[in-house]
Amino acid sequence: MARRATTANRKGGTRRPQNKTVEARNPLLQVWRGPFAGPPFGNIEPHHFEPAFEAALSRHRTEIGSIAKNAAPPTFANTILALEKSGRLLSRVASVFFNLSSADTSNALQAIERRIAPKLARHESAIHLNRGLFRRIDDLYRRRDRLKLGAEERRVLERTHTAFVRAGARLGRKDKKRVAAINARLAELVTRFSQNVLSDEQSWHLFLEGEADLAGLPEPLRAGAAEAARALGRPGGHAITLARSSVESFLQFSERRDLREEAFKAWIGRGEARPATDNTGIVREVIALRKELARLLGYQSFAHFVLEDTMAKSPSAVRNLLDEVWGHAVRRAKEERSSLEEIALKEGGNFRLAAWDWRFYAEKERKVRFDFDEAEVRPYLELDRMIAAAFDTARRLFGLSFKESSDVPRYHPDVRAWEVKDRNGAHRGLFLGDYYARPSKRSGAWMSSYRDQHKLGKGARPIIVNVMSFSKGSDGEPALLSFDDARTLFHEFGHALHGLLSDVTYPSISGTNVPRDFVELPSQLYEHWLQRPEVMRRFAVHYRTGRPMPEGLISKLEKARTFNQGFATVEYAACAIADLELHTLEEPDGLDCGRFERELKSRIGMPPEIVMRHRIPHFLHIMGGYASAYYSYLWSEVMDADAFEAFEEAGDVFHAPTAARLREFIYAAGNRRDPLEAYVAFRGRPPAISGLMKKRGFAR
Repeated sequence: MARRATTANRKGGTRRPQNKTVEARNPLLQVWRGPFAGPPFGNIEPHHFEPAFEAALSRHRTEIGSIAKNAAPPTFANTILALEKSGRLLSRVASVFFNLSSADTSNALQAIERRIAPKLARHESAIHLNRGLFRRIDDLYRRRDRLKLGAEERRVLERTHTAFVRAGARLGRKDKKRVAAINARLAELVTRFSQNVLSDEQSWHLFLEGEADLAGLPEPLRAGAAEAARALGRPGGHAITLARSSVESFLQFSERRDLREEAFKAWIGRGEARPATDNTGIVREVIALRKELARLLGYQSFAHFVLEDTMAKSPSAVRNLLDEVWGHAVRRAKEERSSLEEIALKEGGNFRLAAWDWRFYAEKERKVRFDFDEAEVRPYLELDRMIAAAFDTARRLFGLSFKESSDVPRYHPDVRAWEVKDRNGAHRGLFLGDYYARPSKRSGAWMSSYRDQHKLGKGARPIIVNVMSFSKGSDGEPALLSFDDARTLFHEFGHALHGLLSDVTYPSISGTNVPRDFVELPSQLYEHWLQRPEVMRRFAVHYRTGRPMPEGLISKLEKARTFNQGFATVEYAACAIADLELHTLEEPDGLDCGRFERELKSRIGMPPEIVMRHRIPHFLHIMGGYASAYYSYLWSEVMDADAFEAFEEAGDVFHAPTAARLREFIYAAGNRRDPLEAYVAFRGRPPAISGLMKKRGFAR
């Protein structure tokens, strides 16, 4: 998942604040002179953030006022370019703060976040609703055909104008005031929602007492559970946490059905399990406010508003894709369920298959059908080797090299840093990897940035971070990944490459600042290389013996590629449908999340043994940047499956000319052009859905 870490209007470098006393005391406001001009994490304390935000907000307000009140006729340079250069200090402070509040938070940071989020929302609204500023932008937009702009400049002008219009710049004074109030309240609610989910994740753990509780768990999972217990103050014991790699692996292997049920219910109950962190009321208010916001802006629903500015364009287009896939997924899931029930019955299971049973019996079914289980694969997927595999794939495709640096300041001891260079040895950027789960980090995986690439002035090279939640090995043993973990690593590194390879002039269209249903293309496409024999033979090496994964096991892994895809597609697609329907509700004020989920599952015919991958009270995606856009993973999958076929058609998955086009039109291009045009420039034609059906095993 790609995250934008800052709500500032523009990104880039910094200028020295006028208040020298504040600057001298606050490392966030000083010039960063360390390696690669990165954040001096060791000097930054929570109490530095609010003064830094105040100084940065003041600076940005002054910059915006100068642009809006400029007496000279509007030009691209004195309006659009000036906007692109504005807000750099705010962007810098916000990027550090919001990255830390997600990856290494504390009570102090959370309290600041609750105070600062609505302030930033009000600040952004004030910019977009500034009458004088929009008058200048609108004047340029109306004259754009006569301005003799280059393609990139015209794109920036058009995207800026669109952003202001969609934020309410054309509304009357009363409606603008209400829009600003809604945005501030939404920022406050979304912050509380996220913090409640993290609190629930932090508060639950399952200590495993003795061999009976450990029954069925392979050695790598036991090692991770031992490390989790040690971190929780119980050295010598074992613990399961709500980090995805911990709880999902436990559900996959534990022979203790009662403990699987306990862990599963805690996992799906996040955000509603405790009164103090119950998110259901927050969801109700968020959906109602988004509905009101959409109506103020002239749209039928929030989904109509969001999707107008995406590749999909409309809720009906999204629903058509989801419906086309849904029928195939449900039929496959029902077939899978029958097989699992048969295995359970043969083993003497006198019970109806439940949601906490699915992963456990699916693992047994996979072993029967393909003669291997996940436990066989893990010893060959050592974390360091998978990082090396991701790096080497980038070398072969794009000519990048990665050199680890111990001199770069980092925000946590677990974080690692690599300098990234192009094939000619030129500095390309800095990559940070934060791979292990911990209580101060929300679960899941994402890419974000501390600095985006651009070419204004002296330009800026990106600082990109991947954050994941893998389980540590214990007693000095390396972290061993499941295949899904390894795929997640490649996925997020695909996002990272989207930021690192960015090659545009203007910050607002840099890197992952693209439509939401296009942003997952570089990440999902990159996953394809993980399972290729060319990669597996070299990097899937047993962590003890050093021997490569046997060819037979690689073959079994490939044959099992589409195994359990009915389940995986149903649990995902149900979330995408729920997201769409939530944001098209006619009367959201009385929303009951539990009833909504039950009625939706019944109406679409969802098998009762499968639960939505993200239930609404902890559905972080749709409380944030993926609101009305969770479908985008599937939309992008149509493109990624089709795009990888370009390499297969060339007969070489590292085919240099194809990789060069991929870099130019997808990874390096940012938002320089319409995303469909960008895809066609790479592929030579629009994407075909047949690749998606083949990838998921639904093609007959």
